Amino acid sequence: MKTAVIIGSSGLIGKELTKLLLEDERYTKINALVRKPLEINHEKLVQIRYDFDWPEGEHVHGEDFFCCLGTTIKKAGSQSAFRKVDYNYIIQTAETALSNGVSKMALVSSIGASTESKVFYSKVKGETEEALGALNFESLHIMRPSLLLGDRPDLRMAEIIGAFVSTAFSFAIPDKYKAIEAKDVAKAMIQEINSDKKGINILESDEISASIKS
Repeated sequence: MKTAVIIGSSGLIGKELTKLLLEDERYTKINALVRKPLEINHEKLVQIRYDFDWPEGEHVHGEDFFCCLGTTIKKAGSQSAFRKVDYNYIIQTAETALSNGVSKMALVSSIGASTESKVFYSKVKGETEEALGALNFESLHIMRPSLLLGDRPDLRMAEIIGAFVSTAFSFAIPDKYKAIEAKDVAKAMIQEINSDKKGINILESDEISASIKS
């Protein structure tokens, strides 16, 4: 039986992941590091108020570390604020997890993540992946989903149109770029982190869909 640590549990994928972890018999305890309480109660769920600017490292403890933390430049307010969340907070928490004996990590990144990208968002995502890869987790599982489908309360018009186009014209869209359900990404994270795979494992969006069907 294991303990899972999760950050970003209030997001689209994070919510689905938390639900699935609570249903998973392999986990007896879920430590959710949160800024504000989640609207969920469960005997296995331990909600820990966590300040990433003043972290208390003893709370980052378990066997498996799941990271769904992320924002947008618009929400963050600037590129530097975005980087603080999507790079600094993630690397800092991962380093703490590793030093506390956590051996496996699963990360939600993004399609197009690359340190060579001309797009700031994708470049930061790539830099985060690269930095995590250098930390020497026993296994690091990186998910690179395309457009996410799910119950998103702050859904923007561009995302509504994108989801419609992706589903209505899916026959003409390469599998790698097709929209994917947030729940499927969450399922893949749990499946991969509980596999025998070692080292760095990257799943593109189409590979995430295929992995949960195999």
